[in-house]
Amino acid sequence: MQINRVCNRVGRGIFRLFVWVLILPFWGQLPATAQVQEPSLEVQANGQIAVWTRSALLQKAVSIKLEKDTAYQRPMVFRAVPLTLLLPELKGVETVQFVALDGFVANISGAVLAGKGKPYLAIEDPAEVWPSLKPEQTTANAKPITAGPFYLVWLDPKAGEIVSEQWPYQVAQIKVVLPLTARFPQILPKSMLASQQNQAIRGLDVFLKNCAVCHTVNGGGDAALGPDLNLPVNPTEYFQLKYLRQLIRQPSSVRTWKQSAMPGFDQESISERDMDNLILYLKQMAKQRQ
Repeated sequence: MQINRVCNRVGRGIFRLFVWVLILPFWGQLPATAQVQEPSLEVQANGQIAVWTRSALLQKAVSIKLEKDTAYQRPMVFRAVPLTLLLPELKGVETVQFVALDGFVANISGAVLAGKGKPYLAIEDPAEVWPSLKPEQTTANAKPITAGPFYLVWLDPKAGEIVSEQWPYQVAQIKVVLPLTARFPQILPKSMLASQQNQAIRGLDVFLKNCAVCHTVNGGGDAALGPDLNLPVNPTEYFQLKYLRQLIRQPSSVRTWKQSAMPGFDQESISERDMDNLILYLKQMAKQRQ
C-alpha cells in the first residue's frame, strides 16, 4: 500500500512536469485570462501604433492637483503625464478619439486639446488605487470600479471651456481620426430654411460635444454605450418636450434603473439656448428619417 502511494505521487509529479514542458514554450501566447497582464494604452497617430504600459507612463509622470475633478466631484491628486507626451503635434490634428473600456467614445478636436484647458493623462498607480466610482459595484474579480487605469483630466477646464463629457476615464485607446461629420455624413441636418439650418448645425455641435460619446444618430458614430437617437424612433417623437428637457437635465427624475449610466447636464454644460438647438437638431433628424 505504502509503495503504491509513493508510486502514485511520483507519477503525478512526472505528469505535472510533462505538462509544464509542453506549456512553457507557448506561455507568451496564452490568453490574458491565463496570465496577469499589466494595463496598457494604445496610441494611433500618423499611421503608427505605440503601446504604452502603465509602468512606463508612471516613470514619466508628475504629481498634479485638481481643485475639482469631474469623475470624483472633489479635489484630487493624480500622477499624470501631459497629453503632448503621447501626441506631440496636437495643433495640426483635426480630431482625437478616446475609447473607453465600457464603450464610451469621446471625439475631441485637436484645437481644444491644444488650447487653454491643459490636458493630462492621469495614470492609476497600483500601489495607490483611486477611489471607487460606484461603491455598490465591483469587477468580476471583486476589484472596485475606478476611473483607471488611464483618465483624461484637465488642469484648467474653465479656460478651455471643457464639459464633463470631455473627461473620458478607463481609456484603452487614443486615436487620431477624421471628425465624426466626415466619417458619418448621415448625422448632418439638411433640406431646411437657412435660419433653421444654422440653428440645427449648432444643435449638432451640442450633440457632438455632449451626446455622441454614448449615442449614435442614424447609425452614425463611434459610441456603443447608449441607444441610437433616431433609430428606430427619435426621442422628440415619444417624449413630451417638458419631459425630454427634464430627462437631459436630470435623467433619474424621469426614469431610473440600476444600470443607468446617463449623467445629467446642468446649464453650465448645456445652456437653455443650446438645449433649444439640440432639440431642433433631433426634430430635424426625425423628419429626415421619415
